[in-house]
Amino acid sequence: MSYTPVLPLSGYAGWAMLNRTKAVQTAAFNNSPDITRDTDYFKANIGKVKTADDLVNDRRLLRVALGAFGLDDDIDNKAFIKKILSDGSTSDTALANRMADKRYLSLTQAFGFDLATPSTQVSTFGSDIVGKFLDKQFQIAVGDQDQDMRLALNAQSEVSDLASSTASDTTKWYKVMGNTALATVFQKALNLPSSVASLDVDQQLAIYQSKAKDVFGDSGFAQFSDSAQMDTLIKKFLIRSQADTLLAQSSSTSIALTLLQGARSS
Repeated sequence: MSYTPVLPLSGYAGWAMLNRTKAVQTAAFNNSPDITRDTDYFKANIGKVKTADDLVNDRRLLRVALGAFGLDDDIDNKAFIKKILSDGSTSDTALANRMADKRYLSLTQAFGFDLATPSTQVSTFGSDIVGKFLDKQFQIAVGDQDQDMRLALNAQSEVSDLASSTASDTTKWYKVMGNTALATVFQKALNLPSSVASLDVDQQLAIYQSKAKDVFGDSGFAQFSDSAQMDTLIKKFLIRSQADTLLAQSSSTSIALTLLQGARSS
């Protein structure tokens, strides 16, 4: 059984407490028997994998591979995952390049089965993927208690990495739009409706950049490589999300009271 993260508070106050205890809590989670069984097996056996077939035919390895990229729910979609991995990412027609969800692109780029030598043959690969897996699984465990905290943890990791990458600013914003979890954080932090996702991607880009300029003072994505800006992003997300939740609860209570009063008067 896995360690259950301790989250006594919600919102930004809870986030601050989680960050203070994160090192201790993640260590306890990572040492859970079921987690260590999976990660030890992956590190011991991933070097034997040379093709997409090899990976999808070993459920234990596949569970860690998918879990490292937040794709746990695809564990039974073997044919689909095999296609993603076999196609790779070097061709414009590769399935991962044509999908809006860029987690699949990250998965196939990491394994490199379309290359002469796949990444599974690199000595440090197993440890690298296990590190990603542990991060994602801790996020899931946190999300079982507080989904906003899970989204904040995910953003803390992925936004920082994306901001410091060599990709163009436009590409970075597109990757946010193509990642549901990141898009949720940015939409809330920038006070955008979720319906913005239904717009043309170029329209979305202009809106995201304009709102980022208004809220953070800069339209560029590289600003989030700065820890202060990263903290501001998460703070705005959590505060606005908590406010929306409280407002919804208040509205529900008001409606219930109105109905109750109406019933009594009748």
